[in-house]
Amino acid sequence: MDETNRGRLTKDGIRIHDAADFAGMHKAGALAARILDDVAPHVEVGQTTGALDAMITRMVEEAGATSATIGYKGYQHASCISVNHVVCHGIPGDKKLKDGDILNIDVTVIVDGWFGDTSRMYVAGKLPRKAERLIEVTHDALFKGIEAVRPGNTFGDIGHAIQSHVEGERMGVVRDFCGHGLGRVFHAPPNVLHYGRPGTGPVLEEGMFFTIEPMVNLGRPETKVLADDWTAVTRDKSLSAQFEHSVGVTAQGAEIFTLSPGNLFHPTWR
Repeated sequence: MDETNRGRLTKDGIRIHDAADFAGMHKAGALAARILDDVAPHVEVGQTTGALDAMITRMVEEAGATSATIGYKGYQHASCISVNHVVCHGIPGDKKLKDGDILNIDVTVIVDGWFGDTSRMYVAGKLPRKAERLIEVTHDALFKGIEAVRPGNTFGDIGHAIQSHVEGERMGVVRDFCGHGLGRVFHAPPNVLHYGRPGTGPVLEEGMFFTIEPMVNLGRPETKVLADDWTAVTRDKSLSAQFEHSVGVTAQGAEIFTLSPGNLFHPTWR
């Protein structure tokens, strides 16, 4: 059997992995999370996103791993770095971070054929109050979604948990981008929507692997993609935030593969 096609598929095309596969995902996820820990002290006023990406590239290489994003559909960086009103897929460059800038750094690595995918928020300098509230709501929305992960629930339950929390705080859940299945491939079924109705969508089964990565806008949820065909921004130029974990479904609920080893997942760690 082809190593990328291990395990059975559900009727919705979602791969079911066995217990041994969890170990592979933990190893890949741990490296991705450690890289995001290690880059954290370097997120500061005057730093460029290009320099941060160069650090991440070096960390991936020094770990003996492979970046999943370098060369992916022509992309040439080991991270996506999305600043302020950039929703996702921000391209690292020469622009310097200013005091109060918030940014999401998204890293995916391949370790022994397994993909570890995670992102989190950072701040350069002093965190503005409105940005702090946005980050808090987005962080909590991710964990509301993770709490809904257990066999017998549906992907609609995950989306509903996230949407209810975010809209209850009068913010907008981005609908143009979603989470995804992963494992020995970067993107696979299902699409993990961050909005939805309870009891709808595929039923969760033990052994499913996927990301949950809500993007939340301080204003309206609409986005647009810039001329570079990568960078997505809020249409109303409001701030946006995102947190992402890779998880596996167990008999008890969700197992998170990308936990921060230094407990630095939330940007108020310092």
